[in-house]
Amino acid sequence: MSNSKTNKARLTLAAIGVLVVGALVGGGVMAATLLGGDDSKPGKASPAPTTAEPSPTSGGQQAAMTPEKARKLVLEKPTGQKEGLSVGFSKGPVGAISTAVYFWEEYAFLDDQKARQQLGAIVSPDAPGYVDDQASEVRKLREQVGLPPSGGTPAGITFTTSVNAVRATSLAGTDGKVVQVWMNYDRYATKADGSPDGDPFKDQDSDLLLKWQDGAWKITNEPQYWKKRSFPHSYFPDAHASWLDGWQQVRHAD
Repeated sequence: MSNSKTNKARLTLAAIGVLVVGALVGGGVMAATLLGGDDSKPGKASPAPTTAEPSPTSGGQQAAMTPEKARKLVLEKPTGQKEGLSVGFSKGPVGAISTAVYFWEEYAFLDDQKARQQLGAIVSPDAPGYVDDQASEVRKLREQVGLPPSGGTPAGITFTTSVNAVRATSLAGTDGKVVQVWMNYDRYATKADGSPDGDPFKDQDSDLLLKWQDGAWKITNEPQYWKKRSFPHSYFPDAHASWLDGWQQVRHAD
C-alpha cells in the first residue's frame, strides 16, 4: 500500500475511534466519558455469574489478583451465521457475553448497508427506530472521515476489532434476562498487502444491553432497562481494582 493509503487508514481509524466509541448504544456519548463513575450513580447492577469466576484463594492471593492473572472466560462457539453475524448462543450469561463479543467483532461499523442488515438480525423488536438510528450513525461517521455517506469499507483497507475483556452485569429485577456487557477492545487497520498498520486504536470501551427474547440475545435500548445501566472503572489488565470491578479477559473457544 502506498504511504497515502497507509495514512488514510491511520486517519480513518483514528477518526473512527474518536467518533464511534460507545455510539452504538450511547446515543453519540463517548464511553470513555462514562468510565470511572462511582457507586452513587443510579442503576448499579449485580455482576452476572459466569463459569469463569476465579476460585477462592488466600487473602494474599486475592489481594494480588488481576484480570491478567485470573482464569479467562472462554466464549461459546456459534452454531451458525445469520445476516453476517454469528448466532446460536445459549440463554446463560456466557451466551450473552459471547453474543456481545462476536457482534462487536463482526459489526460492519463503516458499511451502512451491511450494518443495517446485521442490526436487523440482532436488535429487539421492542426497540423501534434503533436500526434506522444506528444506520444513520454509520452514514454520519462515513461523512466525518471523508467517505461518501453510503458504501462499503474503503478499498485497500481492512479493519479488525478484537475484544480483550468484558464486564457483564445482570440488570436488577430482570432475573438474568437482561444483561449489560461492557467490552474493552482494540481496532486495527490492515494494509492491502496484509501487513498491519503500526498505529492501532487500542483500549477502547463500549457497552451493549442484551435481552433474552425469542430464543436469542437481542440488543435493546428500552428506557426501563437503559436507566439501570452501570458504569465500571476503566479496564487495566494488571489492576486489582479492575478485577474487583468484574472485568474478565476473554478468549475464543478453540
